[in-house]
Amino acid sequence: MRTKLSNIDKIRPDVSIIYLMNETSDLNELILSKPEQAYVQECIRANKKLIQIHQYYRYMFFYVINNDNDKYSILEKIRRESSTIADKLNDERIKEVQIVNALNEAEYSLACAEGLLLSNYKFDKYITKEKSENNEIEQIYLVDFKNVKQLETLLNVCDAVFFTRDLINEPANVLNSIYLAEKAKEIAQEHQLFIHIYFKPDIEAMGMGGLLAVNRGSVDPPVFIHIEYKPQQINNQKPIVFVGKGITFDSGGLNLKPGDSMDGMKSDMSGAAAVLGILKAAASNQLPLHIIGLIPATDNRPGFNAFAPGDIIRMMDGSTVEMLNSDAEGRMILADALHYAKQFTPELVIDIATLTGSASAAVGRNATVAFVKTSEDIFRKLEESAFETWERIVRFPLWDDYADMLKSKIADMKNIGNRHAGAITAAKFLEHFTDYPWIHLDIAGPAFLTEKDSYRGVGGTGVCVRLLHRFLEKW
Repeated sequence: MRTKLSNIDKIRPDVSIIYLMNETSDLNELILSKPEQAYVQECIRANKKLIQIHQYYRYMFFYVINNDNDKYSILEKIRRESSTIADKLNDERIKEVQIVNALNEAEYSLACAEGLLLSNYKFDKYITKEKSENNEIEQIYLVDFKNVKQLETLLNVCDAVFFTRDLINEPANVLNSIYLAEKAKEIAQEHQLFIHIYFKPDIEAMGMGGLLAVNRGSVDPPVFIHIEYKPQQINNQKPIVFVGKGITFDSGGLNLKPGDSMDGMKSDMSGAAAVLGILKAAASNQLPLHIIGLIPATDNRPGFNAFAPGDIIRMMDGSTVEMLNSDAEGRMILADALHYAKQFTPELVIDIATLTGSASAAVGRNATVAFVKTSEDIFRKLEESAFETWERIVRFPLWDDYADMLKSKIADMKNIGNRHAGAITAAKFLEHFTDYPWIHLDIAGPAFLTEKDSYRGVGGTGVCVRLLHRFLEKW
């Protein structure tokens, strides 16, 4: 069910209200009794930020916004408080809510709507008994909101986030490489995108040794997905390319992960899912940009003739890699995709991957680690987009001396360094396969959550879809 988002001219007296205000806002436009007004004022004096009144036929929520914080922090607090409100509305089976903004800041209304929408997601397709009826807000009204186009844009982005979350949350016995390719075809058909799926004979012919090596332990074949959005009117002369890591399940291969570290490894294709989500959002909102998505996909299993520590792998670009850890498989498949991207002479390539535990250990669940080999102006746009969407990024160095850790005595390079600076050495490995402006986003921390976190939910978060859609809007 798609929640509807629409503008109305005036407050509806029969629908629950979220009132965005500050300490001096006039409450007279609302239908409040004198005791209710007194209660709200008392709560404001007590510095309470979220105030709730139940009027029997509707709920009223008053969110008191403190403008002492920076704008981006304010917008994030509104999203998170809106998520709290969404939980309450869903618990009470309330289907409609209206947002009234007393502060003449359109961004506040959009942030509130975004928090409600993103919180209205659930993944329960495999529950056969006592299926929850929660998360069914059907209609959100924005009172006297002028820019209706922004509402449709927001809905389309949230739809793309939900599509991405659905892919990540699918179990590995459903979502294998072939299933992922079929979902990419669905996106292409829905939005009239170009798509080409390369199967194992094609991948062998292209010499994608990294992807083939990782796939050697799997019963399912590898695929390489090339999907492309190119509207008639475009603002970029050369394409922007997104590359997504598509490891549909990561056991670690012969370097088998411990059992508890394998939980949630269905999410190791979060980068691939994000790339499809970005293409879906861009096409839905008709962004005037030429965008290409590249996804190498396989699972990483210890079966059959699985690649083993000490193997020498010849990559698509002809270079050789001494494979010393089969649990450092993501960089092997991404390397071939990054080399494939060279043929487009791209304006920018961004790869998205749940690549290293080191990135997660460094910044936790609240940020993405970024490595940048492009202009400062482009990075500034990305960083601004990260704060606007609160999918924040932390820039790590790409200093050349880190590449020394990847030197091999018997091949051009190793696929891992030592136990230090793992996120950086992984990025240096990938950099070897690029010759264009490039950004690497290691989303190992925020991609998949084991406990609910406000509007990000639990399970797959769809991180990078909102961030990179906003970045594309700025392009």
